[in-house]
Amino acid sequence: MPHLSRLKFILGLAAVLLMTAQAFAQKSSLPALVEKNGHYSLLVDGKPFFVLGGQVHNSSAWPAMMPAVWRSAAVLNLNTLEVPVYWEQLEREQGKFDFSLVDTLLRQSRQHKVKLVLLWFATWKNGSNHYLPDWMKRDATKYPNIIGKSGQAIDSPSPHADATLQADIKAFKALMAYLAKTDQQHQVIMVQVENESGSWGSVRDYAANAQKLFDGPVPSTLLTPELLKALNISSVNGNSWKSVFGDRADEYFQAWYTASFIGQVAAAGKSVYPLPLYTNAALRDPLTNPSASNYESGGPTDNVIPIWKAAAPALDLLAPDIYLSGSERILKVLDLYGRADNALFVPEAGLNAERAKYLFEVIARGGIGFSPFGIDDNGTMETAAQTTDRLAPFANVYKAVSPLISDLVKWATQDKISSVVEHDDHADQMIDLGAWQLVVKFGGDGRANAAPVYTPEASGKLLVVKLNDNKFLMIGSRCHVTFIPAGNNIGKAWQYLKVEEGKYINGNYKALRILNGDETDWGGPGFGDKPDILQASLIVR
Repeated sequence: MPHLSRLKFILGLAAVLLMTAQAFAQKSSLPALVEKNGHYSLLVDGKPFFVLGGQVHNSSAWPAMMPAVWRSAAVLNLNTLEVPVYWEQLEREQGKFDFSLVDTLLRQSRQHKVKLVLLWFATWKNGSNHYLPDWMKRDATKYPNIIGKSGQAIDSPSPHADATLQADIKAFKALMAYLAKTDQQHQVIMVQVENESGSWGSVRDYAANAQKLFDGPVPSTLLTPELLKALNISSVNGNSWKSVFGDRADEYFQAWYTASFIGQVAAAGKSVYPLPLYTNAALRDPLTNPSASNYESGGPTDNVIPIWKAAAPALDLLAPDIYLSGSERILKVLDLYGRADNALFVPEAGLNAERAKYLFEVIARGGIGFSPFGIDDNGTMETAAQTTDRLAPFANVYKAVSPLISDLVKWATQDKISSVVEHDDHADQMIDLGAWQLVVKFGGDGRANAAPVYTPEASGKLLVVKLNDNKFLMIGSRCHVTFIPAGNNIGKAWQYLKVEEGKYINGNYKALRILNGDETDWGGPGFGDKPDILQASLIVR
């Protein structure tokens, strides 16, 4: 081989190897959701990551609104911003894509050193199709909505419209391909596919093509023994929707086809850029098993999670939006969505003190993130003081956990974390710590000898990390704690070796003072209105 040809060959081979290495490096550092030994981790830049998030209002992802968004993000102490991408803006003309808003979000998130979760507002948003491009809205025959049981038009897209599905697939695939090309720093760590899908006003679609499917056989995927057991169906007679699923047939039919539609959109996007993908649920009451006419039928509510898992395997998880009230309901939601086959992630929650306490529960349960909704002022031009007051319930708890969030994620995978939240009845809570029982009392300013003063939002909370058998890290607010000897320590005298108040700096705990006397003698150490960090070491005598 001549010298020049050999040189060209070597240079060409080097270029190919470099491109291959770059592609491998990009792929290997992609955000990913992984499961090991029953624990889920969201990997960002190759390391476990917990989303301390904040979601903007629906119409706040436009450049003119972003300065207020970033001001709120700074007050909140978040590490991840959830922002919509609007199909109506992305594809104003059919087949012509405008990624200028995506570029703005990527550029500004890099400047603010904040990760992004993009929300694909497309065929579904809160059960409606209001984010479809104009050219689709003008052609209701080609891109139809649901028809109700009495023949009335319903303000909700039909999951049986193939033209809508193919258009959504094309647009979402274009978005994901653009991210793969332009987001080399992996600012976007997850993407939500659609938003609160399902239908209001009709449990399912009764249009002719939908009715034909309903009158036909149930897909074989839904008739496996495992899935039928998960749906509490012990036996079936026949294979029609009604004969298999009885009174829930309409809802299960709607869930299957809604999930299948969104699953195909997700699979198309993941084929060009395999980021973690999820979709979110507008919840039903998890305690009463209400009729589907009382909530958004067909979306990933707790009773149809098995159907969604079967119909949309490209989705990495199903996530609950928590606007319900009451500790029993919300804790039940966390139970239902934190499953062996589903990582726990709360992408939306009401922005108040009642909901903020559940961040501790999500961390303790090994979840991957939590995000209140509506962090910006939505164009009201509120003052800095008003922003601080409005965001305080979450900002205070984010500030407390941010410096040690990496350790909390690690400890959660090691089953070292426990958490309790104040219930609606303000009753004491008990945590089993092996050689110790921890009694948690709520109310007041954290002083054990003070009369309890309860707030309507019942905002007390405590997260406990078992560092060893006799040493515990505690983060809490509006509660105080009492240790009681248990296990091999029952009946033994004991005392605090040391109770330290401190903070985390660069991943290390730094004690600011040792608590004693009035701070520990009256039943145990306490926590005031804002979350504090204490480290308690105990000895038996």
